[in-house]
Amino acid sequence: MQSRSRRVAVVGVGHMGRHHARIYSELQECELVAVIDKDIGRARKIAGQHGGEAFADLADFAGTIDAATVAVPTVFHAEVAIPLIERGVAVLVEKPLAPDTASAKQLVSAAQKSGSVLQVGHSERFNPVVQAMLRMEVTPRFIETQRVSPFTFRSADIGVVFDMMIHDIDIVLHMVGQSACSVDAVGVNVLGPREDIANARLRFSDQTVANLTASRLALKTERKIRVFCPSAYISMDFQTKSGLAVKLADNLDLIRMAREKNFEDLSQFAAADFTSAMKIEPLQVDDVEPLRAEIGAFLESVRTGQGTGVTAEEGCAAVALAERITNSIAEQDWGSQLDTAGIAGP
Repeated sequence: MQSRSRRVAVVGVGHMGRHHARIYSELQECELVAVIDKDIGRARKIAGQHGGEAFADLADFAGTIDAATVAVPTVFHAEVAIPLIERGVAVLVEKPLAPDTASAKQLVSAAQKSGSVLQVGHSERFNPVVQAMLRMEVTPRFIETQRVSPFTFRSADIGVVFDMMIHDIDIVLHMVGQSACSVDAVGVNVLGPREDIANARLRFSDQTVANLTASRLALKTERKIRVFCPSAYISMDFQTKSGLAVKLADNLDLIRMAREKNFEDLSQFAAADFTSAMKIEPLQVDDVEPLRAEIGAFLESVRTGQGTGVTAEEGCAAVALAERITNSIAEQDWGSQLDTAGIAGP
């Protein structure tokens, strides 16, 4: 059996951090030695379940660690992660990397100076649905994402763009392979000062378009992505871990037949089921836990210096684009328009 050589800690064991602690405790290549949370009762509970010592503050832990997950609220990411990075500790920061571009750049700079591994917890990148889609190596021209759910009362310190849409921002940037784009966005805040519903339309320098929708006020949970390419159409469901592809190469006979017919000939097929004539390929999706795959990639990077984790630079790019989207939303100033129309009361 491989020795549990990597000493790891989890700082912040709320909704996501507790899962990091669970997975670290189950992996043979590491040892969970510290569970840190300002709620010492919660820290003790998670440590009791998964091992390690419980502390209320990172400063109280006098031991050494090789790696750590930072899963505190987003506004404290830099405050907690940078001292660890400067000590040479490899750090996995839960998404988003930071609440703004300036803080994200500080984290990237600290990692570059120390040479420490810094990765970002965009676990949706490791969703087997995304992995199946990436294996097709398609060139997207139009991407449509929808990520909606009922309000969970978590992440109230950030809006829906940084809370939920950030997943799809990362995936789109990874697929398109560039970050230069125009942004046109709209959003509405309902329960607090930050947007709860948002839509963003991005047009990249190669004219690829992405339309992203996110809401935390929906009546049900849906997480889907559709990708239109010159060679295929792909539709994926993150929640059910299923997907399908319609490939141009597999449907050339049907397309050729349609093109060769004139309008009158085609009208004879009006009662026919077009979809039944198409060749639709269900995508092979592996049954893996995205967070476990993400942590595995992080530990591989710690061990070898190479891995498939989301880099600090990629996390920074996602934050920068999310910030541009929220700024575009702010420019809409719907609140003032409603006041002027007499819809909003005093």
